[in-house]
Amino acid sequence: MIAEMIHAASLVHDDVIDHADTRRSKPSINKLWGQRKAVLTGDYILSQASMALARIGNEKVIILLSQVLEDLVKGEFMQLGTKESENQRFAHYLDKTYKKTASLIANSCKAVAVLSNSSSEIQEVAFQYGRNLGIAFQLVDDLLDFVSTAEVLGKPAATDLKLGLATAPVLFAAQQFPHLNEMIMRRFENSGDVEEAWLCVKKSNGLEETRLLASRHCKEAIQQISKLKESDAQKALVALPETMLNRKK
Repeated sequence: MIAEMIHAASLVHDDVIDHADTRRSKPSINKLWGQRKAVLTGDYILSQASMALARIGNEKVIILLSQVLEDLVKGEFMQLGTKESENQRFAHYLDKTYKKTASLIANSCKAVAVLSNSSSEIQEVAFQYGRNLGIAFQLVDDLLDFVSTAEVLGKPAATDLKLGLATAPVLFAAQQFPHLNEMIMRRFENSGDVEEAWLCVKKSNGLEETRLLASRHCKEAIQQISKLKESDAQKALVALPETMLNRKK
């Protein structure tokens, strides 16, 4: 529940930052009630999550989920910029992806293992499972921004490009179309940049490379969770990455 509350609060704040009008096919909170109330709503959800976390009384779990909050903010700051070096740009993207998305899943999985008094080895398995699942989830999300429709996604397509963000499909496409690097550095601000970047991604192997990378992280997640003793729960966790990889929204 605490992880879900942190996630919900981050989505409310994301919609404020991105000036998003919809969330899952419904009007966003900031669209309905304005930015000020939306910010306060996200803050309130986080405050309630913090109170619930404190009531657990487990110091290690508190530290783990507090790390999630720190990573969320750091990830948001990282998203505001990019690296001039093309070699560093993808590493920057993956680090940002971990902080904004995967940290929540990884540390939540590890917190469950801690609360069940599992060994340090099992705690690490849980963490690595969540980390890889989270990175794969975001890669698929970035892929769907190019291949799905607004009706299916429940939010406008090509949102990231319009926000000036270079995600995995664009970064892979830039390897084939180097002129994209200039657009990435100016965050697609010039007239025609978004349309040109979109066409380059479609003409490149960026979408295939993104799905392949997501698939690799899914396989790593399955490899990690396969270390646990077989059970109905373990089987469900083994099946989850494949389901997530093939989602349409």
